[in-house]
Amino acid sequence: MIVRKSAEDLEKMRRSGLLVCKVLKELSGMVREGITTMDLERAADRMIRDAGAKPAFKGYYVPAVGATYPFVLCTSVNEEVVHGMPSARRVLKKGDIVSIDTGAALDGFFGDSAVTLPVGEVDEKTRRLLKVTQEALELAIDRARPGNRLFDVCGAVERHVVASGFSVVREYVGHGIGSKLHEEPQIPNYVDRKNENPRLREGMVLAIEPMVNAGRPETRVLADGWTAATRDGSYSAHFEHCVAVTADGPWVLTRQ
Repeated sequence: MIVRKSAEDLEKMRRSGLLVCKVLKELSGMVREGITTMDLERAADRMIRDAGAKPAFKGYYVPAVGATYPFVLCTSVNEEVVHGMPSARRVLKKGDIVSIDTGAALDGFFGDSAVTLPVGEVDEKTRRLLKVTQEALELAIDRARPGNRLFDVCGAVERHVVASGFSVVREYVGHGIGSKLHEEPQIPNYVDRKNENPRLREGMVLAIEPMVNAGRPETRVLADGWTAATRDGSYSAHFEHCVAVTADGPWVLTRQ
């Protein structure tokens, strides 16, 4: 069942969304050569708890893994697509890219957002990968309007990514969000005719998150049981925003 939020609910989600936005902005300023992904984790944990919020990911049980996730952030570097785990041994190097994904619960509602950042200078193909993925997210956001259908959102990502010479990950998808971190509907980054195609209504909130590979779309899970990586070793980018469907158009709750 897709849960539609009231105006009061959306205001609470806005507060959690702005907190996540603030955390990602702070972490983005920290990303440089020589920092570890655990440095980012510690900073995010402090900011979320100082705000009186609860980390959305830490302690979240994932049935497919059969365990709870142990960190505040997912930090996925280079060929890692999503769910990379922070580590004091993972030192960022010039030419890397790092996806930072985090969420927080405040006043009973969740925010969830992700950004992928270059570490110093990266090559032209990698710059294009980041640009195209971010553009795909913006195109999808623009389709989150009452009366459109879910496939309008999914198709916007797929068309732009494929036309740009990259591929969309198929095993991992976006999701509805609200008083739970993951709600209906699932939001693939491609048009999956086997899935339902609900009409978008006011009050729906979508966590739209393109995951785009520079090479082939296939992924594999690493030995830690969590981290998804590209099967061919190509770099992957990931951007995410929570978007409310309103009569006035898309409202990005996780952006200032």
